[in-house]
Amino acid sequence: MRSQSLVCLVCLLLAGFAFGQAAPPATPPAAAVKAEQNASPTPDKAPEVKVGPDDAVITVKDFCPDTTLQGDACKTVITRTQFEKLADALQPSMPPARRQQLANFYAQVLRMSVAAEKRGLDKGPTFDEMMRFARIQTLAQILTRTLQEDSGKVSDADIEDYYKKNEASYEQATFARIYVPRTKQIVTSPAKPKADAKDTTKPGGKASANTNVTPPPPTEAQKKAAEEAMTKLADTLRARAVAGEDPEKLQKEAHAAAGLSGDAPSTKLEKTRRITLPANQQSVMDLKPGEVSEVLSIPNGGYYIYKLISKETIPLDTVKKDIQNILSKQRLDDSMKGFKGDVDFNDAYFGPAQKPGSIMGGRLPVPQAPKHD
Repeated sequence: MRSQSLVCLVCLLLAGFAFGQAAPPATPPAAAVKAEQNASPTPDKAPEVKVGPDDAVITVKDFCPDTTLQGDACKTVITRTQFEKLADALQPSMPPARRQQLANFYAQVLRMSVAAEKRGLDKGPTFDEMMRFARIQTLAQILTRTLQEDSGKVSDADIEDYYKKNEASYEQATFARIYVPRTKQIVTSPAKPKADAKDTTKPGGKASANTNVTPPPPTEAQKKAAEEAMTKLADTLRARAVAGEDPEKLQKEAHAAAGLSGDAPSTKLEKTRRITLPANQQSVMDLKPGEVSEVLSIPNGGYYIYKLISKETIPLDTVKKDIQNILSKQRLDDSMKGFKGDVDFNDAYFGPAQKPGSIMGGRLPVPQAPKHD
């Protein structure tokens, strides 16, 4: 979507871009020339290439507004200052790879815009209507960027106030957490094997037993009994944890009781914050060191038992940037609310109402940038 936005904006801004035949690149200052001459690049590092503000960064050959010029004399040069002015208008701090794409597309649409003017495509209702909408869209995009910049101006006082009001959200704790599966492996006995009427391996052979009998699946009564046993075990292990028994030992017992193979999971859970816990388990952050939670049930899962080992509050300096981002987003959302909703659409024309999109969602059809191998 961002590349599509870039292409659309390029088309809008290029319409008013004044290009012309440029003079040869300006001569760099004498001091800079002398400094470069005196500099001796290291063998393992290529010398830095410096491009002055008036140096050419794009040269479009055989393209110039003066139709009387031919050959090498006909070219359009875009300097670094001109190109960066465009790039910064489209996307501040545009990365180098994106600038390369923009440069390629820029050269293409420059030629196309002149060809379109020669055909008179810049005159008529279609062009006028597209430019009218382009102006609206560009203003909306610039406003969005301005609102983003304004919302990012969060003071230290606002950050500190938010931190104090939400201090519980910035606590982190270390727990010993015991997991008890909801049910256990049920081993059922196979039905009593039936003797074959005749052993067909040899004439007159004796009857043999058929030992390839698959055990039947557990009954509903067996499943219910297994779940009740694990529920009772969870309560027992919780009581033993309250009494001070080692959570690691209790975890191993739960693992074995469930009939699971392999090593039992570790009970250690470090640097845990309220927002990282499931909603029905966040209450464990209110425990005091040494306290054990109630048995917490997980839908279609099992049971958790938490024992709080230690708890601390994360310093403000550590989460300052996170809080700034939260407040910035909240302010931007509040700023944008006034531009959304409260619109009636004719369903007879547009069809059934759909989920409203962003005001920046619509894009004008534009030429596609050339692809690179």
